Amino acid sequence: MSYCAIDFGTSNSAIAIPRAPTEGPGMCLVPLEGEHLTMPTAVFYCTDADDLPPGTWRGTHFDDSLPRTFGRAAVQAYIEGYEGRLMRSMKSILGTALVDQTTEVGNGLGVKYLDIITGYLRHLRSLAEQAGGQPLSQVVMGRPVFFVDDDAERDAAAQASLEAAARAVGFTDVAFQFEPIAAAFDYEQHAQKEELVLVADIGGGTSDFSVVRVGPQRATRLDRRDDILANHGVHIAGTDFDRRVSLASVMPPMGYGAFGPSIGGQPPRPVPSRVYFDLTTWHLINTVYQPQRMAELRSMVDFYGNPVHHQRLMKVVRERLGHALVGRAEAAKIAVAEGGDTDIDLALIEAGLHSPLTGAQAEAALRDDLARIVACAHETVAQAGIPASDISALYFTGGSTGLKLLTDQIGAAFPAARAVRGDRLASVATGLGLHAARLFSA
Repeated sequence: MSYCAIDFGTSNSAIAIPRAPTEGPGMCLVPLEGEHLTMPTAVFYCTDADDLPPGTWRGTHFDDSLPRTFGRAAVQAYIEGYEGRLMRSMKSILGTALVDQTTEVGNGLGVKYLDIITGYLRHLRSLAEQAGGQPLSQVVMGRPVFFVDDDAERDAAAQASLEAAARAVGFTDVAFQFEPIAAAFDYEQHAQKEELVLVADIGGGTSDFSVVRVGPQRATRLDRRDDILANHGVHIAGTDFDRRVSLASVMPPMGYGAFGPSIGGQPPRPVPSRVYFDLTTWHLINTVYQPQRMAELRSMVDFYGNPVHHQRLMKVVRERLGHALVGRAEAAKIAVAEGGDTDIDLALIEAGLHSPLTGAQAEAALRDDLARIVACAHETVAQAGIPASDISALYFTGGSTGLKLLTDQIGAAFPAARAVRGDRLASVATGLGLHAARLFSA
């Protein structure tokens, strides 16, 4: 059996392979970093050959010969200050013009964004082949309901790019399954009767919903098309929440929302905001560090009524602190989600600098995004042509379902349904594995 299933996520990824014959039938998730069954979707390109972080890996293929680390090791190398370039949320570039563009990773070396994804998938496949003891040629890839909202052509292009990457690493048979459908298959393993489930798969990049008919008598069927009543999704999720929190609490001390000087008695103009949006969007942060962009930002000093704001911004850009700041926003979001207020330490910019974040501030920052996600859930059930009362269970999966504010609002929209929580990071990969076994071993 030479098949597997890959959940290539915006924030985290996982891969499932068949169990060893001595362990019985079924699929299992591959340990990717120590005992961790999921790995952050992150790559750190190492540019100092004399000072490489632990876990540095160098492939032999043309697109992955540069030394790099993956997952937690990649994030740790960045935090510890090794020379190099951190790439996160690579999935977000699928369906955009960036996918075929080249980005500098250090020392004048450039890599195509799609080749970064290819190298990451090759690393996953290599780990799975080591764990399973055999080459893998068939794969089920998970995909969101929409890579790109309201643009079928770009959405199709996104899947085609991901398929090209999968084939480039050696998979000859590539199939796709919607991620929320895969989560439904995971839920179905424990279903005691036939029921209608609304799967809420909310990860780092997208919020996807599916209405699926599940049950013990249906689980063995390969063709489940008539059990899928509706799929819908919106390109809003965890990384968008991080950006909202960062704009609300991290970026104001650097001038976001501030005004320029008053000239000639005219009302002051707002400070241009584009740089702040780019610095809070994982896959755009590195574009701010390009020499031309930095020169443009330096020349904007006169746009700031408070020169300290510009000084702080330029330190962030010069020292490439964007990822670290979004990481602080993400940590603050998690802290508030767990209850209570928090304080964001910004001492890396200026000694003693900090910014508070209260639960009320977080709720206000996320209000519009959460409303759109709840509306998407309603629309999914409407597309299924059933009343909301027919939904017997809400199945929550995906990293962002740890945000209680979000799950409470979705639950309130379907009061008759019981809330069931799957493994936030592994339910989709488990379901994709179940589908791969049915598809490739049939």
